[in-house]
Amino acid sequence: MSKPRKPKGRPISGWLILDKPVDFGSTEAVSKIKWLFKAQKAGHAGTLDPLASGMLPIALGDATKTVPYVMDGRKIYEFTVSWGEERSTDDLEGQATQTSENRPAEEAIRAILPNYTGVIQQIPPQFSAIKIAGERAYDLAREGETVEIPAREVEIHRLTLVKAEQDRAWFEVECGKGTYVRSLARDFGRDLGCYGHISELRRSYVAPFDEDKMVPLAELVALESIEDMDERLAALDAFLIDTGEALSALPHLAISDDQARRLRSGNPIILRGRDAPLPVPEAYATAKGELIAIGAIEEGEFRPKRVFG
Repeated sequence: MSKPRKPKGRPISGWLILDKPVDFGSTEAVSKIKWLFKAQKAGHAGTLDPLASGMLPIALGDATKTVPYVMDGRKIYEFTVSWGEERSTDDLEGQATQTSENRPAEEAIRAILPNYTGVIQQIPPQFSAIKIAGERAYDLAREGETVEIPAREVEIHRLTLVKAEQDRAWFEVECGKGTYVRSLARDFGRDLGCYGHISELRRSYVAPFDEDKMVPLAELVALESIEDMDERLAALDAFLIDTGEALSALPHLAISDDQARRLRSGNPIILRGRDAPLPVPEAYATAKGELIAIGAIEEGEFRPKRVFG
């Protein structure tokens, strides 16, 4: 029997909060970061279109186990809508499909914003990763097919008009998982009778990571000039955020070393005393600040679901 292959790369774990540049795909960015850090595993928490810039949280190693918790977090986007054209991709990349000489007044723009706040129904763009009959919508769109994409429920927590000019307007939106900002631009234009598309898009926040945690790709690439590999990797590792920071929205349980050993063996630990935490479907446990497990607190026990380290 052949021996299992040893994974290539370093077993490093943590989050890198990349400031993704324009014209650089999310998958391409993950591959570049994985190569720079010589990491065994890498993945991102929420795709950014190539024409969009800004925050792309990238998980390395065991941090990939926490990706779903970041995917579910709130996001903030700053975006510009150019009026007068609706495009096939709802951004600059596509061809114009509808045009208009009309331009909206600032008062008219402000008047429609309440219609896009709260829980709303939104139809994703034709060029999106939504699956239709097992195929990605963007694959069908590239083949010239127009498909019916059902509306989905999304939540807009805050929508602000920052500035308006005759041909374009600047907005900021705070939204939940699954929201397409390109769809907002398309629908604004239709409601205002002038058509519109995204001409600039930047993501500035993905909960729980703040904007000041972002690292420009160019700053990381510049470290390739360090000839000593150990020194270069140490400089890169300084940008990593602890894996457990992705779980800050969950209840936290501090445990002993003995309890940590039990959890890492896949066994539950008993939680006794009047200060024992209340039952919750998900919580995370740390020992001396190190993430040990994600699990459920029920029937007086912490039961591990995902174990780290």
